[in-house]
Amino acid sequence: MSNDDAAGRAKQKRGSRNRTGGGSAKARRKAARLAAVQALYQIDLNQIEPTGIAVESVIGEFVNHRLGEEIDGAKFVAADPQLFADIVRGAAHRRTEVDGMLASALEPRYALDRLELLMRAILRAGAYELFVHNDTHPRILISEYVDVAHAFFAAREPGMVNGVLDHVARALRPDELAQPDPSRDQPKDR
Repeated sequence: MSNDDAAGRAKQKRGSRNRTGGGSAKARRKAARLAAVQALYQIDLNQIEPTGIAVESVIGEFVNHRLGEEIDGAKFVAADPQLFADIVRGAAHRRTEVDGMLASALEPRYALDRLELLMRAILRAGAYELFVHNDTHPRILISEYVDVAHAFFAAREPGMVNGVLDHVARALRPDELAQPDPSRDQPKDR
């Protein structure tokens, strides 16, 4: 085998995954949140028990085959795999706590078990992050999940995500909500 053949095979092997990588840290976190919602939706859709090997299997499938892949010619930013796995694992394993927070934030006519699966996945991921990711301002997290809702819904659902997660944030982290969003303190480039 010539050096050209070996180089070509190595290049082909590296390129076969079509991972784009790259992207800013913020873009990678956004991609992780979107993918986490999709994974939680898959777990709910397939009625996978929220603990154990099945959840790890879904995480592994996403990490190995979906995050940062090229799909139908469109290149996607590779998601932060640690954040992705943390959200999926945490929202699944702590589903009872997360669902309790959401139930208290929802109006009685919108019971959590009656919500569309995708809406439930968005709310679970967002509530989980508000619950455990104290290193990120709650307004940033709420905004991120409203953006995720906009990726799937065009009607009133993003507003519902905003309202429910705001209610959860006010219950969990009221002092932080009283402070200004630190991302808005950045001076604008002129």
